[in-house]
Amino acid sequence: MEILCLGLSHRTAPIELRERFAISEGHLGELSSQLAAHPDLGESVVVSTCNRVEFYVATPSPSRGFDALHAILSERGMAPEGDAFFRRLTEDGVRHLFRVVSGLDSMVLGETEILGQVKKAYQSAQGSRSTSRLLNKLFQRAFNVAKEVRTRTNITRGSVSVGSAAVELAERIFGKLSACHVMILGAGEMSELTAGALQARGVKSIFVANRSHERAVSLAERMGGKAVRFEEWTREFSEVDILIGSTAAPHHVLTRKQLEPVMAVRRQRPLFCIDLAVPRDIDPEVNALDGVYLYDIDSLQAIANQSLEVRRGELVRCEALIEKHVGEFTDWLRAEAIRLSQEAPVYARPSEDAPVHGV
Repeated sequence: MEILCLGLSHRTAPIELRERFAISEGHLGELSSQLAAHPDLGESVVVSTCNRVEFYVATPSPSRGFDALHAILSERGMAPEGDAFFRRLTEDGVRHLFRVVSGLDSMVLGETEILGQVKKAYQSAQGSRSTSRLLNKLFQRAFNVAKEVRTRTNITRGSVSVGSAAVELAERIFGKLSACHVMILGAGEMSELTAGALQARGVKSIFVANRSHERAVSLAERMGGKAVRFEEWTREFSEVDILIGSTAAPHHVLTRKQLEPVMAVRRQRPLFCIDLAVPRDIDPEVNALDGVYLYDIDSLQAIANQSLEVRRGELVRCEALIEKHVGEFTDWLRAEAIRLSQEAPVYARPSEDAPVHGV
């Protein structure tokens, strides 16, 4: 059996392309199941975040496996064509996954959110019975690698999240944030991390608007802020200096048509918009409005790059740890192939699921 990785990321594709291939969290298990059911595959985990969409599968034939992936994704209107997509086979795919979960392939080097995102993707695949012995072993090892990289190096020192990078950008625009009012659209994990970073910087107030008002209330209470019903967020907008979009909506939740009349009564008070969502929450056309300054997730790359020196110095140590684990896993994979060839001529997927080990 071989491991295939097919995907695209912020390193190979702009946000305009990534958002076309983004898969909602609720559909990860469904797609994993469809891939795993194909006779030329056998196991599958699908990862989709703001910065990447990646498919990990097990297959007895790399050529047929890649063809199967291409066919299934094409049927769903997601044909993986062009230079934006990369392909990794077995050892390279293992290495890539270990680097991803360790934050070495992230927009912000060393960020830790990706680990939780990959764990959720793996859990979705397990829930749909799309993984078995090989990918269970691979992803459990990946989580252990991430833990070792985090505890034995300084790769996470400093601001290592997209949310904290966004806050640093806000400080460059406004200076101290103690006089700023912030509104967050969305109450998910990215919203909470960003709100926490803003709270640590001492913002004057935080408004949280979410389609599920209960989740908005829960996050606002933890942040010492105020929950706003999603359909009524414009009523509080006259006080907002910073707007952060991080919902899971499949379309724009804020358009130029919505924002234009609001800006007209703000008396030239500027509005700083940070769009952390993929697909994007905020229509790029709002940037053409006077007094509106919009940054999407790709715009944060420059901010992230300016605080990398310490973490770059840790890369050699991180890569050495990862190579050790890549070697150990590929040794296990070869031994497993020999064992299976001796025990049975046909690969069979066991039914049992393995637990996700905490990190």
